[in-house]
Amino acid sequence: MRESDWDRLQGLLEADGPPSLPALRRAFPGLAFVGCDASDMAGQTPFRVTPAADVYLMDGRDHCIAVTPDLAAATGLLIAVRERP
Repeated sequence: MRESDWDRLQGLLEADGPPSLPALRRAFPGLAFVGCDASDMAGQTPFRVTPAADVYLMDGRDHCIAVTPDLAAATGLLIAVRERP
């Protein structure tokens, strides 16, 4: 993922509600977007924390997909939505 992609994504991810995965996929057709519940990512450190979700970078270049802290290695984002109180 390029830094310019992240700059564009940040605005969409930091909205008040959970980001729309279909809208993200349309805006960034070269990246993968996966959603899950934040509890599914217990013990992992998010790349960024937004008002509604924790954002993880995914590296899918090898046989298995892995969470990575490296923006340059990211092939997509995992959006872990937190429950609202």
